[in-house]
Amino acid sequence: MFEWVENHPTLLVALGIFSVVTFVGSLLAIPLIVVRMPADYFLPRNKRHNTFHDRHQKTAWIFVLGKNLLGLLIVLAGIAMLVLPGQGILCIFLGISVMNFPGKRKLEIRILRLGPVIKSINWIRKKRGKKPLLLP
Repeated sequence: MFEWVENHPTLLVALGIFSVVTFVGSLLAIPLIVVRMPADYFLPRNKRHNTFHDRHQKTAWIFVLGKNLLGLLIVLAGIAMLVLPGQGILCIFLGISVMNFPGKRKLEIRILRLGPVIKSINWIRKKRGKKPLLLP
């Protein structure tokens, strides 16, 4: 394996650049996203009806597809950050939050109930003068 890496030095450089970009990107993006979430985001609530989706079904479908692809990329970057520098679990959590799939809410709450995750999120929110996230 080391021989293969020695024969492909550009792969090593690309991995290093990817690591730096995801680390800096997570340091900038995660606090912005966490602070913009309403404190009651995870509490049960009535679903809001979105008339945009009714009027523009093709556009809505493209939007949902793009949103899910973005979420998947964020989750993959978070998985990479578990072994590279960065905020891996928070990044995975935010990627899941962006995506739409059955059982998403239960998975989000399960991840949030991990002590370090909710403590980190609420620490960021407190520094920005926001109320802590409320969990059901």
